[in-house]
Amino acid sequence: MKTHCRIALIAAAGYFASPAIFAATPTETDEIKQQLNLLKVQIAALEARLAEQEQAQTELSAEQAELAASTPVTQPAASADGIKLGGAIRTNYSHTSYSDGNKDRGGDFAFDIFRLNLHGSIGDILLNAEIRFFDYMTAVKYAYVGYQLTDDWQVQAGITQVPFGNWPYNSHNWFFSTNYYIGLEDDHDLGILFKRQLSDNWQLDLGFFKNDELGGVDGYVGSRADRYSYDVVGFRLPGDGIYDDPTQPLGEYNTFSGRFGYHVTQGELTTELGISALAGSLHNGQTKAGDYNAWALHSNSHYHNWNLQLQYSQYQYNITGVDRMAVGAYAFYDSIASEASSATVNLAYSLPVQWGPVSGLQFYNNYGLVYDKSDGSRDTMMNVTGVSVAAGGLFTYFDLVHAKNQPFVGGSASGDSSETERRFNINIGYYF
Repeated sequence: MKTHCRIALIAAAGYFASPAIFAATPTETDEIKQQLNLLKVQIAALEARLAEQEQAQTELSAEQAELAASTPVTQPAASADGIKLGGAIRTNYSHTSYSDGNKDRGGDFAFDIFRLNLHGSIGDILLNAEIRFFDYMTAVKYAYVGYQLTDDWQVQAGITQVPFGNWPYNSHNWFFSTNYYIGLEDDHDLGILFKRQLSDNWQLDLGFFKNDELGGVDGYVGSRADRYSYDVVGFRLPGDGIYDDPTQPLGEYNTFSGRFGYHVTQGELTTELGISALAGSLHNGQTKAGDYNAWALHSNSHYHNWNLQLQYSQYQYNITGVDRMAVGAYAFYDSIASEASSATVNLAYSLPVQWGPVSGLQFYNNYGLVYDKSDGSRDTMMNVTGVSVAAGGLFTYFDLVHAKNQPFVGGSASGDSSETERRFNINIGYYF
């Protein structure tokens, strides 16, 4: 979840999207500038847009900078070189239909996350990193160095975002979309990424990821579920529980991923049309056990204050005789079908306001469906209706979630329930 777990940041993230932080690409900068010019107060998704803060702040007018104060702010650098420190503290309230204890207490309010971000440059080398501290685990979301090869190309090496689908997030709410929980949104792995910045209306991201962010199947970690991004960590045999620790471990390795986006402008409507694909192998610690792949078609349109995101995706894990995989994230194991399709439809409207410290609202409805599952389980559905509120250094999500077989909403991605569960959620974050 966007304590995500996304989250997210976001970047929106939430979208913190997420959704480079120290040296924003022209594409990312243009997106922020477009939102700011259209809305004058629209806050870039806080989860993933620390990366764009330095360049965006220098381009804003004094009035816009004041309105955008809820974007994470770090201390100004004394020179071009230097590493800046930022972060966030978040708390969360939830009221659910699937927990009698929660309902009896009138919901629960709890600490969510303490987060630290480092971004900046030393000489020609760029740095971008984020570590998250929870009550139950500590996780690195991303940590990479970068270099601007040419005016159009940047290279990033380390734990960086896998290019796939609507970028940087395929969602507006704190929970992300259903794709996040099957590893197809805001995923971060260990490898190298080449980014061609927007030029001549198109952009291209190409990545090679040696393994997941915890070192793959043989990574030296206490628990392979202590991670921000959802990754496959094993497969299930008949009789295995959907939440069990995996007894047949697996790890992703040697994954190639590519994302192409073409930008079209018609009057005041701007749209990115894109296609993404990835393919890699699975290792059991002794030998190659199988392979996996995924592809997606996606579009992201802006018209005045409106934003519409559409995406269709398919994925497949190929292991003989296996139709269910084990995944891990947020100190928690779950299961997904080894093959499935997904579709998402996200609509948002951004509204500038001047209500005391409140400078911007974004209303949204995000719908996602995972279907045609190979394990025979019922469809996963999640619909999130909500609003995000920017007020100074505070950024808050108010989400009403209705879902079936959805993690963190009373179900599992391999669940078989016909019941629709409900969760009302408020996530309050202070960004610095």
